[in-house]
Parts: sequence; structure tokens; C-alpha cells
Amino acid sequence: MKVVAIVQARMGSTRLPNKVMKPILGVPMIELLLARLAKSSQIDQIVLATSTDERNVPLVKHVQALGYTCVQGSETDVLGRYLLAAEQVQADVIVRITGDCPLIDPVLVDQAILQFKSLGVDYLSNSSPATYPDGLDAEVFTFHALQSAGFESNDPFDHEHVTPYLRKPGVFKTSTMRNGEDLSDLRWTVDEPADFEVVSKVFEYFAPEIHFSWQATLALQRCRPDIFFANHSIIRNEGATMGTGQKLWKRAKKIIPGGNMLLSKRAEMFLPEQWPAYFSKAKGCQVWDMDGNRYTDMSIMGIGTNILGYGHPEVDVAVHQAIENGNMSTFNCPEEVYLAEKLLELHPWADMVRLARSGGEANAVAIRIARAASGRDKVAVCGYHGWHDWYLSANLGDDESLAGHLLPGLDPKGVPKNLRGTVFPFNYNNYEELEDLVNTHDIGVIKMEVVRNKGPENNFLQKVRQLATKRGIVLIFDECTSGFRQTFGGLHKLYGVEPDMAMFGKALGNGYAITATIGRREIMEAAQSTFISSTFWTERIGPTAALKTLEVMERQQSWESITKTGLEIRQRWQQLADKHELQIEHWGLPALTGYTFQSPNALAYKTLITQEMLAQGYLASNSVYVCTDHTPEVLDGYFAVLDPLFNLIKECEQGRDVMALLKGPVCHAGFKRLN
Repeated sequence: MKVVAIVQARMGSTRLPNKVMKPILGVPMIELLLARLAKSSQIDQIVLATSTDERNVPLVKHVQALGYTCVQGSETDVLGRYLLAAEQVQADVIVRITGDCPLIDPVLVDQAILQFKSLGVDYLSNSSPATYPDGLDAEVFTFHALQSAGFESNDPFDHEHVTPYLRKPGVFKTSTMRNGEDLSDLRWTVDEPADFEVVSKVFEYFAPEIHFSWQATLALQRCRPDIFFANHSIIRNEGATMGTGQKLWKRAKKIIPGGNMLLSKRAEMFLPEQWPAYFSKAKGCQVWDMDGNRYTDMSIMGIGTNILGYGHPEVDVAVHQAIENGNMSTFNCPEEVYLAEKLLELHPWADMVRLARSGGEANAVAIRIARAASGRDKVAVCGYHGWHDWYLSANLGDDESLAGHLLPGLDPKGVPKNLRGTVFPFNYNNYEELEDLVNTHDIGVIKMEVVRNKGPENNFLQKVRQLATKRGIVLIFDECTSGFRQTFGGLHKLYGVEPDMAMFGKALGNGYAITATIGRREIMEAAQSTFISSTFWTERIGPTAALKTLEVMERQQSWESITKTGLEIRQRWQQLADKHELQIEHWGLPALTGYTFQSPNALAYKTLITQEMLAQGYLASNSVYVCTDHTPEVLDGYFAVLDPLFNLIKECEQGRDVMALLKGPVCHAGFKRLN
């Protein structure tokens, strides 16, 4: 009976890349593991099983140089990789060891093998249930049992984690090796940077000796708990239940402030600890996560960037052609001229255009031009906080409260002192408040969204226009989000009010980075008197995508279809609310529609919907950014799944504990945009 220890290891770990080759005491971690395991008296051969991924080449070369056999197989089908290795070395009994357990104890492994042999079972483990510290895991099973698992199970989870099928009740004869004291809360494995820190300190403590026992490690933890503190909060086997995107998000938060580049896309805004976070592919209104799971996006559709759906074929073809012809040159790309002409055709009141690539840039450009044109620095702003946090911060003193102005966690630190006292917020539809600002301060610029959560009242927009004209104030309409949703151009066209400047973004390039600031000639020419310039505002992809996007929008009259779809979604939400006797409040433009439960548990209900819809293959919460691929069939499927969730929320309103239904924390409070 040939007993072979198969050590699975790879360089592409999601949470801690290249961990098996990270040095401890000057040698790769995998070398320490193999050296310790080689002390086993019951193992006939040790084999490294890794994948064919090119990243594993350094690992394979190093382990082969140490004299061990290496077998390379599938990256994702680890069970198949084990079968390949076992067949190659003709193993009768397999001992499964993972490469993230450098503190593995050969004496403990021998005990498991001897118990396996004496009991005559198909499978034995010292970790199911766990009583030993995490990092001492050893599983012993027959080749025949592994072969049967490979043939009988098609579950990707079984193939990724190798042995779940072997532990399935009633299929194989199994047993467990237990420790007399439950030590399962101790963590000696390496999945995270904090784990590596702990294990490194353990080896450094015992150095130069590397063959210390697991009991010696336990004694060290009890007398020097400070050595083990760094990873004490990590949950055992967390990686087995986490998707690739969840693991990557956890890793990202350690090296990227906030975890990503946009607050609105943070996992905590949707489903803390459960949100897939990253995508591998997106097409139409479908999104695939990094594990290949497909979801229908009934949520924010790229934060409203994709009116024509993800990866529109005509837009992508145009972009591919631009890339083939070259994206950047010493010369300028002609597409920027064509795009400027098209935008001016859509907005006859405007005469000139400046292009940028992000909404923040467009805002900065518009403010600088308007200040230069008016000759005055003070700005009155009204709109979505996300664009204006730094403006609002600039208006507050160091000791002033931010309550009611900024999102939780944001503060005015880092705002230039000379900007404070130059920006003044006012509330939408409160003309008297704006008029008072203008009368009190030397306001040179009014910057606002055309619509907030509800439309203008008492000729608000007309009054603002008249005030700006009378006082020589530059009026800027922020259409970065609202543009092309309800008209072919800006929302201001719907209300018949023309600004002095307007900004467009989000949907302009259908997912490609492009924004535009347009305005009257006498104002836009002020750009010549202030330095407004950027190398990457001259790249070709953005304007190319915008030109094709506008062409498709015009042909399909997309603004009409998404408005109609949004109104239908709003109506069907209300029908569900009425059916289940729930109170909801609607908000937003039809194409950026949303609702809120009128309940103290509204945020928990939003989280519950996201959690349960995700399990059914939908990205959904309490708002939908409509695209042209949200067909009647898509809507029918969405509402069929949503209906029983409204009933569940009704049960919670009647006394059922919503927190008991959640599998993680409640999502963070968001904010309403034009929604």
C-alpha cells in the first residue's frame, strides 16, 4: 500500500498572491512545509500538485530542485489535479496537505495515517469537525474513493475543494481524528498577510530549529499571545465560503483607500461580506463575476454609464477600429472636432465645447471657466453631494459640524484653506434661499442639477435663469447624470431653460470615458485665460465611443424607450407594495428610478432584497438605472423573483426579525442622486 502525500499549492492565490514562495527564514514557505512533512515515517512519497498556469513556473522549478515530483493540472478543478498526480505516482492512499500550512506536524500526520489504516475507512480527517488549530489539517483517503468522487460529482465546489464529496453522508465509510481539547479557534494557516506575519514570527522564535512540534507552537501561543494577535479575527475556512470577488475585495481594502476608486461601487453599499464585487464580463444587462456566475443587472448599470447596455456591438466595433488605428499621437484626433460639432448641433444655444474624461474633471473645468468668465470666485451650488463634497467642505470651518452636508465618513480635511468661504450650498426649489445668497455674497457662478429628487416647482428654473441674467452670474447645469435620459441631450431641454454652460458625462460614451462641457462663446473663451489642459483629454477612444453612442441613441430614440421602461418598473413596484400592504416612496427620473420602504427597517429591507435577489441571479436593491436591454422578458423575470420578497418584508413589518434573515451586516446608507 503506497501512501503519497499530495501537497496542493499555486502562485495565484486571490487573498495573498505568491504566498507559497514568500520567504520565511530566508527560504520559500513551501520549502519549510515540505521539509517538515518529509519527517513523516508513514509517507512513502511527497508530490506537489499545482496548475498549468505560467505563474507557477518558479514554484515548480524550486520544488523540483529540492528533489520532489511536481504534477501540473487544472487551475480550478483541484480534484482532477489530485487524480492526475495520484495516477502518475500510482498512489493507493492519499494524504491531502495544502500549501498554506507550513506548521503542519509530521507526527500528527502519521497518527492520522495509522488511525486510517487501523479503522479500514475510505476517508479520515482531523478537521471535520475541527478540533485542532487551523493549519494542522490532514485528510487521508483511498485512491478509489477519490476516483469515485471525480466520476460521480459534477459540482464545481466539490472539484475546487477536493474532498467535500468524500464527506457526503452515506456515500463512503468515514472517520474523524479528534483532539482532546477543542483548539479550532486557533489560526496557524496562511491565507492573508496577517497570517503570514504570525507564522513568520513563530518560525523566527524557534529559529534555527524548524522541526518543532505543534505542541511547542501551542505552548508558545499560550505564553506569548502577542505573537499570534495579528490574525485572531479571521474566520476559520473563510476562503471556502467566499467567492473570488469577495476575497479580492478583502485584499483590495488593505492596499486601496476605501477598497476602490468610486464610493458608489463599494461592496458595503450593496451587501457587506457577500457582494461579488468584481466582474469578468458584461454584455447587454448581464454581468459575470470572477467565478463565472451570471447575473441580470437590475441595479445601477455601471453607475448609469450604459444606456445602450454593456458592450454594445456598434460602439465596441468603433472603439476597436480606433485602437487599431492608434489611440494617441503627437497630432490631435479628428473625432474631438466631430463630437464637438454634434453636441453643438444638439444644443443650438451653445457655441463651444471642452472635452474631458470624468465627471469630476468636467465639474472642475466648468467651475474654472465660469469663474474666469465672471471675474468672481464665489459659487452657489445645488445638487448631488457626490459632485460637491469638496465644495461643501470648503464652506465649513475646522470646528463646524458636517451633519446634513457630507456623507458619513467624509470630512473637510485636505480642502485648500483659500477655497473656504467661496462656495455656498442652497436647496433645490428654494429660490428665496438662492436669492438671499446672491444678495449677501458676490456670487459669480450658480451650478446646479436641473432636477433633484422631484421636478421644479413655481417656475424655479425660470427664476434662477432670470436671476443669473440680471446679476451677470454664469449659470451651469450639471447634466452629467441626467443627460440623454429623458431627451436627446440634456434634461434642461425638457423644461425650456437654457444655461450658460452645461456638463455631460456618464452615458455619453456608453461605458467609455468621455465627458463634455459646453457653453456660450463669450464664457467658454475664458478658458484661454486659465490653464485647463490634460494629455489624456486628447486620446481617441472617448470621442470615438461618444460619436457612435449618439448615433445609436438617435436611431433607436433610446431616451423614449428607457423612460417608458422606467415608468413601468415604478408602476409594478407600486403594485407589489399595494398587494402586500407596504408603504413605499418613489424617487428619481423614470430612467433612474428608485423607491424606499417607509419603515424604520428600510435599510435592512434593502439589504435583504439585495441578498435574496443575488441568490436568484439578479443584481438588485431599491433602484434601477434603465438600459435598452431591459426588455419586457427581463422585467417579468425580475418581478417574479421580487414578489415573494415583498411578502417576506410584510412578515417583517408584522413582527418577524429581519436581522435574523440577513447573512451579514446591513448595507451602508447611500444617497439619492437624480434618483
